[in-house]
Amino acid sequence: MIETLMQYETAGDPMTGLKWTRKTAQKLTNELKALGIKQVNRTSVGRLLKELGYSLKVNHKKKALGAKKTPAARAQRNQQFEYINAVRRQFFEEGNPAISADSKKREMVGDFKNNGTSWRQKAFEVSDHDFRQYAEGIAINFGVYDMQANTGFMSVGIHHDTPAFAVDCIVRWWKQVGLKRYPGRKKLLILVDAGGSNGYRVRAWKYELQRKLCDPYELSVTVCHYPPGASKWNPIEHRLFGPISNNWRGIPLNSYETIVKYMRRTKTTPKDGPGLKVRATLVRKRYTNGQKVSDQEMSQLQLEKHDTLPNWNYSFSPRKM
Repeated sequence: MIETLMQYETAGDPMTGLKWTRKTAQKLTNELKALGIKQVNRTSVGRLLKELGYSLKVNHKKKALGAKKTPAARAQRNQQFEYINAVRRQFFEEGNPAISADSKKREMVGDFKNNGTSWRQKAFEVSDHDFRQYAEGIAINFGVYDMQANTGFMSVGIHHDTPAFAVDCIVRWWKQVGLKRYPGRKKLLILVDAGGSNGYRVRAWKYELQRKLCDPYELSVTVCHYPPGASKWNPIEHRLFGPISNNWRGIPLNSYETIVKYMRRTKTTPKDGPGLKVRATLVRKRYTNGQKVSDQEMSQLQLEKHDTLPNWNYSFSPRKM
């Protein structure tokens, strides 16, 4: 009887055999009672659903958007993943630094609810509405993850997420960490997403890398972009941003200092190799949106596109000062 009621309200996983329905246990109970089955309640309906292979399900973010589904696009996507792995492996073998960089989700700064739970004797009291006008500001979080050392470097900005801000964050990591950890090295690999302030179409991103990173430090910089819709594959997402979010879960981010503090306290203890350690700094410099880079300025860059998927893979050489 219960299977008949759910005939057109059922979905399932063809691989695992799990099924789920849009109807609630209470609604099914009411419908069964309307059919004359009186000795039934939500608990018994829930037990029957489990016996029939149904279970409670939440939405899963697994569909990659932004990438075309044509065979050619899928082939390009796979080719780029393979190319990134090859380039990364080459940098590792040569002992040259390789970093993953990206912007983390922006956070409203103030007494607002932060999802999750934390062990406390008394719950935090936060605002009953998460309105932007009540926030102290917006935390613009940009991270650099050193894939060989398993260390993170977070820059917390107060204004806009611009290409200049993104490059400044990478330069700050190189000055404070990279130069000491990789003395004498003159090559750097940067893995980033396809869009945002460090997108492959963004002129200012390339212009700032040349003049702020390559030229002053005489670095040859290789940039590889993950395909559109594939940001979850960028190592920084699960190696650095995930642990940070878990560390402050349930904690109201009521000040910039709180955000920086919890970033710095983020650690992991993997079975093999060093655990994650994070450095973080507050950046009070203000950035302006809408930076324009002329054709002439672009023509002066020492930019070489790779033979493989040249829009997503390119290198800079330092210009002679």
